[in-house]
Amino acid sequence: MTIDLRSDTVTRPTPAMLAAMFAAPVGDDVFGDDPSVQALEEQAAALFGMEAALFCASGTMTNQVALHVHLNAGEEVICEALSHIYLYEGGGLMANARASVRLLHGDRGRLTARQVEASINNPDDIHAAVTRVVSLENTMNKGGGSCYDFAEIERIRAVCDRHGLVLHLDGARLFNALVETPRLPADYGRVFDSISVCLSKGLGCPVGSLLLGSQAFIRKARRVRKRLGGGWRQAGYLAAAGLYALEHHRDRLRDDHRRARELAQIMARQPEISGHLPVETNILIVSLHEPLSSAQYVARLRQQGILAAAFGPSQVRFVTHLDFTDMHLTAFEEKIG
Repeated sequence: MTIDLRSDTVTRPTPAMLAAMFAAPVGDDVFGDDPSVQALEEQAAALFGMEAALFCASGTMTNQVALHVHLNAGEEVICEALSHIYLYEGGGLMANARASVRLLHGDRGRLTARQVEASINNPDDIHAAVTRVVSLENTMNKGGGSCYDFAEIERIRAVCDRHGLVLHLDGARLFNALVETPRLPADYGRVFDSISVCLSKGLGCPVGSLLLGSQAFIRKARRVRKRLGGGWRQAGYLAAAGLYALEHHRDRLRDDHRRARELAQIMARQPEISGHLPVETNILIVSLHEPLSSAQYVARLRQQGILAAAFGPSQVRFVTHLDFTDMHLTAFEEKIG
């Protein structure tokens, strides 16, 4: 048995999700007549209390489309230095939006309102880029799946309002944060100008992310998606997976979080492990004792039938997901000794 904990993107559709996909009514989404895509976009927008949504191929696409719409060339994005939009999107901020980036260092990837306000450029200073967007990530991947305090998000929203800034959320794993807090999706829709949410991570879909915002914003985003080659035809087969996941896979994220905490307890007993980041959701990041490198440890795990991801020279990431069950957790403990 191979146990794959590299990411929550490695899941396969469940039999019930596949049945929903095969039964989906479809059309041509570029022409705007795929009923399953329309249903997914309408349901997601309603869930977050936002006016409209756009179904895209990936979270990178939803983030990049959003930032492209929000920014003019040469303007600046404030984000955490560990942000996915900066580290893992192929330089898209520079290539697509032609934007400058102000990198801040927060607590496990989470910024404060005070940090944001102190980093806004004087709009009258012609030497500095015009600050336009603040981008947050929740949960924070490189922060070990850390969750924002919603009150801090509201304070950041107030800073953005005072300075006329756009607030974007990379919510690739937002549903993981939602099941750990008393907040509702509509609370996030209220404070953010745009939200990206991924369907192919914790929710277990094979493909897809959603971008949410106002009608005017999504109208512009649809044009940018088309320009990037993101228009698709019978996308309803994939949208049906998203509809199924929104209905059936949100509450079960708590199981992933419980298993991640149990995984942390197992790893804490291993002599190679010097510690780990706090486990809030479905991501466990462990640190290794020197001189063992992450590449060496990941290779050792692979020989035992366990797949994990090197996360820097001395850290390794494990991500629990839909296809990692209690049976797999028991097998993991037996394999690792």
